[in-house]
Amino acid sequence: MNDLTSVVGTELTLETTVKDYQTAKAMRSGGVDVLATPYMIAFMEHTASECVREFLEPGYTTVGTMVNVKHLASTPVGMVVTSTAKLVKADGRRLVFDVEAHDDIETIGEGKHERFIVNAERFEEKANAKGTIK
Repeated sequence: MNDLTSVVGTELTLETTVKDYQTAKAMRSGGVDVLATPYMIAFMEHTASECVREFLEPGYTTVGTMVNVKHLASTPVGMVVTSTAKLVKADGRRLVFDVEAHDDIETIGEGKHERFIVNAERFEEKANAKGTIK
């Protein structure tokens, strides 16, 4: 199994441009055409996942288990958003990240995100077994 204590402090920043399908109105999380909170959070999770992917053994991945994020400011369609994830703690399979998102003007989101390292095949088998329970 992976021990990521040696890579605590690793940080990754990704960027995207806000599209119509990523708005609160399109995602039904609100009635306005600005970046939706669920999309911002998904982008933060993706950034955290990618931040540690190269350090995982073959067959392993991470899954999100906790998000504690504030959405601080709105971002219109067409504006660039960056997401930064920094691994701040590795405790066995549990990984904790500081996450932030910014648009061209200001910080739009910040918080903590937790992920767990799992064997991808076993994880999916266990989840798929739920479909056979009667």
